[in-house]
Amino acid sequence: MLEKITVGEKNLANYRPMVLTEDQIIDEIMALGAELRGIRLCHINSTPYGGGVAELLYSCIPLLNDAGITADWRIISGNEPFFKVTKNFHNALQGAEYWLSAEEKEAYIKCNSENARHLDSNYDIIIVNDPQPAALRHFSNSQQTKWIWRCHIDTSNPNQDVWQFLKPYVEEYDGAVFTLEQYVPANLRIPWVEAIVPAIDPTSPKNRGLPVRQCVDFLPDMGIDANRPLAVQVSRFDPWKDPFGVIEAYRMAKKEIQGLQLALIGSLASDDPEGTQLLEKVEAVAEDDPDLFVFYNLSDIEINVFQRASNIIIQKSLREGFGLTVSEALWKSTPVVGGKVGGIPRQMGGELAELLVGSVEECTERIVTLLQNRALARELGAKGKERVQREFLITRLVRDELRLIKKAMLE
Repeated sequence: MLEKITVGEKNLANYRPMVLTEDQIIDEIMALGAELRGIRLCHINSTPYGGGVAELLYSCIPLLNDAGITADWRIISGNEPFFKVTKNFHNALQGAEYWLSAEEKEAYIKCNSENARHLDSNYDIIIVNDPQPAALRHFSNSQQTKWIWRCHIDTSNPNQDVWQFLKPYVEEYDGAVFTLEQYVPANLRIPWVEAIVPAIDPTSPKNRGLPVRQCVDFLPDMGIDANRPLAVQVSRFDPWKDPFGVIEAYRMAKKEIQGLQLALIGSLASDDPEGTQLLEKVEAVAEDDPDLFVFYNLSDIEINVFQRASNIIIQKSLREGFGLTVSEALWKSTPVVGGKVGGIPRQMGGELAELLVGSVEECTERIVTLLQNRALARELGAKGKERVQREFLITRLVRDELRLIKKAMLE
């Protein structure tokens, strides 16, 4: 059996005070859950921590269960060569140049076939997340189960060598879900495709409310001066997050914003061997700068504190499937300077679009503007929270997933 992840329990009723008063989404979730009661669902991915998919599943699975269906979460196992290959897949599917060798293909196929032998096929629907386990459907003996591939990365312009290898496996699924419609690769032959954006859980340790004093008092314990301006980037240690571009923008902005500090907060995932290498490079760059801080694998509450205590959040990605850290920050009314890529513009519509950037120079300019105009920063932060409340809370995602399950069962 594939390892099952324990997620605890959640109650949908606790979310009613957090959604907009005119929104009937909780009632719709309960109605869908009653209609689908008894359906057995399994989500499969490659890691229980360190990435956005795992974070989503920790909230979605218990809420789906509370709605009335039976939902499990299982992870595949793999060795270092496999995860090295699939990390390269991740980069290549976002457009990086890469040549896939016969040995790498063999490592990928072997791992998926071995995991398929341990898969419990006694589910009505199996949702396979991202490229790591994408070939499970091919090697599974399950005939009655509905299979859905859920891709969380930007595959709008994939490396063709890797995509042509994965495409036949993906096309064996009954349906596919991408984060945005523009991420669907051309000429994908599959019965149906949906676009569903992710969301944040306002009750999770990373997003729940915290006393202001707790946030301010925390900074000195981390070596940060609470009386000076602070910019923060929260993301995986990944070259697509452009940590060196963020550092460059911070150093340029510091010429105008005296005493500016920058904290780069990242995570290391078990399925991302590249992360440790990038962390070491970032630490080397930061070594001689007393106002540049690098933290990794902080607790969710510590990240929550940083996002609330900072003056500004930076998410200057070069590629981005969605970038939930944007919604996390906006939920806390903290303004965000974001890269004009992937799912970030989807979260930063309206007046927030003024804070989207395409270069280090633009990033520097927006940082300076927000730190010199605190009233504007507060206004945009408030607008951001309202936008997240309307579109990017976990209740909307649970509703969308229940609609997806209903669609799959009717096909």
